[in-house]
Amino acid sequence: MRRILLPLFLGLALFACSDSDEGPVKSEAAKAAEADPVGHMRAFIAEFEAKPEHTDNVVEVQHLLVSFDGKAGGATRTKDQAEQLAAELYADIIGTGDFNALVKEHTDDAYPGEYTMSLDGSAGRPRTGMVQAFGDCGWRLQVGEVGIAAYDATKSPYGWHIVKRIR
Repeated sequence: MRRILLPLFLGLALFACSDSDEGPVKSEAAKAAEADPVGHMRAFIAEFEAKPEHTDNVVEVQHLLVSFDGKAGGATRTKDQAEQLAAELYADIIGTGDFNALVKEHTDDAYPGEYTMSLDGSAGRPRTGMVQAFGDCGWRLQVGEVGIAAYDATKSPYGWHIVKRIR
């Protein structure tokens, strides 16, 4: 009986807390990201880069590349426009956006943007064969988590990578 009542109670509690017809309840992080997308993304990146890497040998990720003029994918936006777009897409993702659909619509790389990387080269591409920030991001994520590698002329020369670990 307890197994039946607990999910029912939790479902009713979520329904009662929702904002009428506005869809799913948004987290505080999603609300903050909507208010100041670039500031929130920069703060997230600073925290994320301090997160320790895990020791899994293989990771599979999907990424959304937001590039700018002259960097990749024929993008014509400015660097500032690319950062703003990356921040808005990240805010959408943490606010319950469909990651795969956003990749399909917005990536400046080839869709679906899925890569398998390994530390020892035994599966997919070796980590060292990828852009450094892309691998650094992938090894900080648990399955289902999303992270960001910010544009950096050396570590992430193509733009902002929004990365989701899928396996």
